[in-house]
Amino acid sequence: MIKVFEITEMSQKVYDTFERLVPQLSSTAKIPTWDELNDLITSKAGIILAAVDDEDPEEKILGTMTLVIFRIPTGLRAWVEDVVVDEEARGKGIGEKLIRTSVERAKEAGCRTVDLTSNPKRVAAHRLYKRCGFEMRETCVFRRIP
Repeated sequence: MIKVFEITEMSQKVYDTFERLVPQLSSTAKIPTWDELNDLITSKAGIILAAVDDEDPEEKILGTMTLVIFRIPTGLRAWVEDVVVDEEARGKGIGEKLIRTSVERAKEAGCRTVDLTSNPKRVAAHRLYKRCGFEMRETCVFRRIP
């Protein structure tokens, strides 16, 4: 059975997890340092959710995601970022459990919406997001590197 929980403390296990999963998420992203992960874990805005198989005695983390909750003048919003499930554990409902848990956490916090973006090439992820009730929006995402 898959169990989802919030990572609330930095540890070697957490660091090792991100060292293993970040390259599966992005070929260009650098692995966060211990201090960067600790900053994220202790941030009031970011919530890192992790999934484990509770029948695994080592409770190896099989997937993670970040839920960012923030206030803007029009209300409290949530944003899902960096959803990743270990390649060896895909197809077991881990991504869906992470997404559904993040939506529930956002609802409990009083968020008006939960948004995410996804690379157009991630077709399986798009099916997951639609299955979890997300709808494609007609919007433009702009980015500028400072």
